[in-house]
Amino acid sequence: MNHSFEYIDIILLAMIAGFIFLRLRGILGKKTGFESKLSTQFKREFSKNIIKEKKIIQRFDEEEQKNFLKGAKIAYETIITDFSDSDNKLTTSKSLLSKKIYDQFKQALSDRKEKNHYAETTFIGINSALIKDHKLVESNLEVTVDFVSELITCIKDKDKKIISGDSEKTKKVYDTWTFSKNIRSSNPNWLLINTIT
Repeated sequence: MNHSFEYIDIILLAMIAGFIFLRLRGILGKKTGFESKLSTQFKREFSKNIIKEKKIIQRFDEEEQKNFLKGAKIAYETIITDFSDSDNKLTTSKSLLSKKIYDQFKQALSDRKEKNHYAETTFIGINSALIKDHKLVESNLEVTVDFVSELITCIKDKDKKIISGDSEKTKKVYDTWTFSKNIRSSNPNWLLINTIT
């Protein structure tokens, strides 16, 4: 009697395996003899992507660089102001920062908060913003910018005593920042990915 149950089990397993095979064949397809065309099509699309990426670098011409710098200046002021305000939080600039930079800035603000320090900053303006370098890294266009700006900034303790800086003196600041944008993404936003101060 036990042997008949074993045969039924084997038949059931064979039927299940057959069903799975037919389902996989239906989903994945079968060899039809036209695979070389798919391969050619893939090569064509791959070549198009390479040409497109080269064109993006070439298209980052003087006009595009001017447009980029307008946005970079706004981003620079937004990030500096957000990082340097008294609440020790990143609010308006979070969407402009890569995860790495966001984490670094957040840690610096946490350290400042633990010491009961806060910043007072007046952003005077940007004297200059010049593109130092631009390159394609995998699918990301990375642009490095040298900024020269003027700020009035100081750090105060909980008793409003100045720890560093000067609340009345204008300071010239030199920063080198790198922004990145994924050229294959529909998202037009650039992210700050590196800072050299």
